[in-house]
Amino acid sequence: MEITVRELLEEDIPRLAEIEAESFSMPWSAQDFKNLLSYSYCNYVVAVADGQVAGCCGFSNACGVANIDNVVVAADFRGKGIAQMMLQELIAAGEAEQVEAYTLEVRVSNTAAIHIYEKFGFVSEGIRPCFYEKPTEDANIMWKRL
Repeated sequence: MEITVRELLEEDIPRLAEIEAESFSMPWSAQDFKNLLSYSYCNYVVAVADGQVAGCCGFSNACGVANIDNVVVAADFRGKGIAQMMLQELIAAGEAEQVEAYTLEVRVSNTAAIHIYEKFGFVSEGIRPCFYEKPTEDANIMWKRL
């Protein structure tokens, strides 16, 4: 399988909206993704596997602190290292933008994602109670400080 990671393009958005709807109980809309393209403080990448959009991740950079807003991989492509490839590219882009720290929230039950973030040096620094809806669940607040 050939996998590449590149910047988010407008033509990726319809497929990303489908992946979101398949993956999350409160998915981002196509318009949410489209809006990202107009924000200079956002940096989003997509993974393309064998010519198909397979996932997306990105951050919003506020004064050198990058909030990783979204990481999603289509069900058919999970477990193939795609999230890690996207995070590696995203963190490299952050370094070029002089990001000094990264933060994110992840469902406390999402042990697979937590494990990936820990591989990248993220550590848990707290719990945000009832952060998620449908179902209600706490968020693990993770940070990677450079």
